[in-house]
Parts: sequence; C-alpha cells; structure tokens
Amino acid sequence: MADPILELVSLVKRHGGVLAVDHVSFGINRGEFFSIVGPSGAGKTSVLRMIAGFESPDEGEIRIEGRSIRGIPPHRRPVNLIFQSYALFPHLTVAENVAFGPKMQGMATGDIQSRVRDVLDMVKLTRKETRLPAQLSGGEQQRVAIARALINQPAVLLLDEPLSALDQQLRQEMQGELKAIQKRVGISFVCVTHHQKEALALSDRLAVMHQGRVLQIGTPEEIYGNPDCRFIAQFVGNSNELRGMLIANEGGSGLFRSHDLEDGQSIRVHVSGDVESHKPVAFVVRPERLHLSETIERSAFENSLQGRVEKVLYLGSELQYTIQLSRSVQWTVQVSCLSGRQKVWPVGTTLFVQWQAQDGLVLPL
Repeated sequence: MADPILELVSLVKRHGGVLAVDHVSFGINRGEFFSIVGPSGAGKTSVLRMIAGFESPDEGEIRIEGRSIRGIPPHRRPVNLIFQSYALFPHLTVAENVAFGPKMQGMATGDIQSRVRDVLDMVKLTRKETRLPAQLSGGEQQRVAIARALINQPAVLLLDEPLSALDQQLRQEMQGELKAIQKRVGISFVCVTHHQKEALALSDRLAVMHQGRVLQIGTPEEIYGNPDCRFIAQFVGNSNELRGMLIANEGGSGLFRSHDLEDGQSIRVHVSGDVESHKPVAFVVRPERLHLSETIERSAFENSLQGRVEKVLYLGSELQYTIQLSRSVQWTVQVSCLSGRQKVWPVGTTLFVQWQAQDGLVLPL
C-alpha cells in the first residue's frame, strides 16, 4: 500500500453471542475514497463505529497515521462521522452550524470566521451562510454536514449512508458532488452503504462484507468484473446464473454443463482461480455482456442459448429483456438503445442469447 492513513488489524466485535465483525483487516490510502458495502447485518456499520470510537473492538487494533487510537474517546480522534440524518442544529444558521465545533474548542473568533468561509467555499455554500437548515434542500443540508466535519480538519472523514435521505434524482446529482468535494479537500473518505451502484460510482476502492467478514477488496472494476465469489456476483450489480458442473478445464478454457437447462447443453467458459472440475459450481454472466438475435452468430459468439421473450422494459438508455431459457431459468439481457434505432422484440418472440466465453465467470457454490 502506497501511503496508508488508516489501518484496521484483525478487528473483532461481538454483540452478545453474535460475531458482528470477524477478524477484519484492511488499510486505506491517504486521499482515497473507500467504501464498505454489504447487506444489512454484514458488520459494516460496526466497523465504522469502531473507527469513530463509538464502539470498542473486542480484539484487534485501529491505527491512524501509524498510531494506535485504542482508548482515545471519539471527540479526540482525528476523524469525523457524518450521520444519515446529518444532525444539524435546526435553530442555528449554516455558518453557526459549521462554526460550532471550533467554537466549543475555544478557537479565536477571527480564525473561526476564516475557516467557515473556506469550508463553505469548498462545498459551494458561500451565499447560504445565514439560512436555517429548514430553508435548505436535502443536498444543501448534506453539504452543511460535510462542511461542519471538514472545519475540524480530520485525517479521515466517515460517512454512514450519506445519500440515503435524498430522493433518487438528487441522490444521483450528489454522487458527483460528493466525489468532487473529496477530491478538492484531499481527505480520505470512508463510506458505508448498502447501495452497490453508489459505491461503484464514488469509490477508488471498496470492500464487500458479508456475515462479519471481508470477502473482497478492490477497485470498482475489479469487484464488478471479477468477483471472487458467487455472493459478490449476486450482490454487486445484476448477474444471470446457471448451476452445474465444470466438466473440462484445459489451460483456463473449459466446458460447463448445467442441470438447469433441459437439453444438457455445454457452455464454453473461461476459468480462472481455483475452480475444480466435476464439483458443483455456478456460471454467472452480467446482463450487459449478452447479445440478442434471431439467428445464431457462430463467428461472433462462442455460446448461444435459445429462449423466449417474457417481458420488455424500456429504461430510457436501454431496453431490459427477460428471457425464459428453461422451465426454471430466466435471464435478464440489457440492450443499449442510445442510437434510437434499436429493434424491439415483442413478448413471445423466440431469440438466441449469445456471448463470448471470456464474458462469464465460473465460481464455486
């Protein structure tokens, strides 16, 4: 790791008889936007609260800039946590909310005013200083919360589901704004979210947690394109799946046979990692990697399965087809329609779903 500012070393946290965090270890680089994703109960919020100091680990250590913060109370740690609700003081103006921390620390009035101006400029709220929180939009309230955290000049900024209180359109707008703020200030952000697309859009790297453990850490491209296990393939983004067995594997090129398909057809696959032949496995492929046509294009695609169109959804930039491949298997296929000339096949049409072997993954069950 180039320049770790935050290190978690074999953290363990138990809530009663439940092992909420199971020997979690990773480091976060200086100036990095790092997200922790996972379903409810994965342990991600417990990790965030231990970094912030609101919970103490039962085992393990947390280091910031190489120094252990064990036993240091939350208000003395070089971190700030932004809660889902933002926790703004409703009776204070924007400037007063932002100035609250330095004022409590006894900083000189002139220095406080200078810092307030600087951080409000960073978050683009320079003309909103005198407004109350109720007079702001949800996105503006979030930026006030960020400014209030940044004025304390933390080494690490912690965010707990930072965009969950916003409607969908504003949430998408604020994704870009949040990333831009992080790059401007150059502080490491650690974000906890169960929203996978959001984590992919915001993060330099992310960790996927499940049942208290970290399953994989990597860039968004690595996590989405090369998931280490079936759970990640299903949780991060959408994927289509067949269960079956790898019946041949020679130098990374293999054959997969699924018991989910009535005809027992073999599928050519690219095999990476420790996947054993003649053991139960899952084949997964992303919806956007698939191609639909009325005829088999053998020269362009190595795999082809015949199916029937069950549903068509128009989503603006894409068409989403539900294809019935067998009695028990439906796949989703995403087809770009940005050109405006994409043919739309109606429900009931028989089509071929096609793809290259390298576009799918074989993962242990």
